[in-house]
Amino acid sequence: MINEVIKKNGITYGIVLGVVLALITATMYAIDLKLFVSGWIGGLTFAIYLVIGILLLIKTRNEIKGIFSFKDAFTTFFIATIIGVGISTTFSIILFNVIDPEAKATLNDLLIRYMAETLQKFGTPSSAINEALTKMKENSPFSTLEQLKALVFSIVGYSILGLILAAFFKSKTTTQE
Repeated sequence: MINEVIKKNGITYGIVLGVVLALITATMYAIDLKLFVSGWIGGLTFAIYLVIGILLLIKTRNEIKGIFSFKDAFTTFFIATIIGVGISTTFSIILFNVIDPEAKATLNDLLIRYMAETLQKFGTPSSAINEALTKMKENSPFSTLEQLKALVFSIVGYSILGLILAAFFKSKTTTQE
C-alpha cells in the first residue's frame, strides 16, 4: 500500500506539472508555431520538469519524517510523471486533433524543414535526407497515435530521471555494527 503522503504529493505535483506543461504548449501555440521546433524550448521544459521533480521529492521527504526509501522516492516521482505527462498529452491531442487540426499540418511542415536543414548541416547524403523526410511526411508527430507513442517514450525517459533523483533524495542509511 502506498503511503498517503507519497500518493497526495505525487497526485498534486502531477497535476501542477501537467498544467504547467499544457500552459507551455498553449503559450507556444498562441505566440508562434515555430517555437515547437525550437531546441531551447525543449531544454526549458526539461529544466521546469526537473525543478518540479526536485521540489516534489524535497517536500515529500520532509513530510514523511522517517525513512524515505529509494522505492518511495521513485514512486512519488513516477506518480507525478504519469499524471503530468498524461494531462499534457491529452491537452496536445485535443488541441491538434480537435480544436485546430490545421496547426498539426503546419507543424509537420515546419518539422520537415527543420529536419532537412539539420541533416544538411551535418553533411547527411541527399538520399538519406530524402528517405528521412519521406518517413516524416507519412506520420505526423502530432497525430493522436504518434502523441500516444511519444507519451510512452516520455514516461520511460522521465522514469530514468526519476531513478536518478530517487537515488539522490532517498534517506541516507547508517549502519552500526
